[in-house]
Amino acid sequence: MQSKLIKIGTRGSKLALAQAYETRARLMASHGLAEDDFEIVVIKTSGDRILDRPLSEAGGKGLFTKEIEEALIEGRIDLAVHSSKDMPTFLPEGLELSCFLPREDVRDAFISRKYQSLAQMPAGAVVGTSSLRRQAMVKKLRPDLEVVTYRGNVQRRLEKLDEGVADATLLACAGLKRLGDEAVITAPIAEEEFLPAVGQGAITIESRIGDETISGLLVAIHHQPTALALACERAFLRVLDGSCRTPIAGLAKVEGDRLSFSGLVLMPDGSASYDIAAEGSADEAEAIGVDAANRLKAKAGEAFFAAVLAASQP
Repeated sequence: MQSKLIKIGTRGSKLALAQAYETRARLMASHGLAEDDFEIVVIKTSGDRILDRPLSEAGGKGLFTKEIEEALIEGRIDLAVHSSKDMPTFLPEGLELSCFLPREDVRDAFISRKYQSLAQMPAGAVVGTSSLRRQAMVKKLRPDLEVVTYRGNVQRRLEKLDEGVADATLLACAGLKRLGDEAVITAPIAEEEFLPAVGQGAITIESRIGDETISGLLVAIHHQPTALALACERAFLRVLDGSCRTPIAGLAKVEGDRLSFSGLVLMPDGSASYDIAAEGSADEAEAIGVDAANRLKAKAGEAFFAAVLAASQP
């Protein structure tokens, strides 16, 4: 018998709330609980407040999690729902990523009111994005396009297209599908052409280590193949010291007991890049990610990573 409210912490954007509601719905269905057994606690993060400059200049991924994690540590919430790609590779002491929901579409979406694809855009056309990875990959594929920083929630980014701020933008297919906005996608971009961000399309739930009550609830909705894929991707990112200053892409896929992985690191201007592939037993997901990262570091060389760091300084 559930005797007290389960407090779910989340950011306040429509997408963040949709992910929190999905988590609540899965917990309700798995445990016979009602909506009244939960409280959605909206927490404004630094990343939500800072909209006037790229994340890489403001402090990186932790900007979207810091205040939520503080609430979790202090016991003001019982669990936190995040987009996996927003999560830093190192968590605060006492917290863990205890649950992953089944992964959605991992692809990036090309969205334009004028053109049907990146390939169709004329030289000098403008792509708006807040992602250093997307910026680098656009420039790698189309060095003749202009890329501008383009922050804001999904709705605001779409409005900026109508205002003429940019001719096209790129968003995650997963987020648009969760919002019921799939119709705005001009064309999904094949993952082989445009490798997604680590964790893209996956919802993760963070909780306190040792909170057996919450762990017991979450185990019923945990999706192990997604967890294994993310263990590989996050290990890859961690070894490469991935941050919002480093254009890194990575995707792991689990089929049965096997895991395959593709990784990529780029110069911010797309002028150089190195990729890597790996596969093995899904039970060795983290080790596969670590090995892939180490091999990629050796392949690219220290000079490349030093150049990436220098080029991404504000």
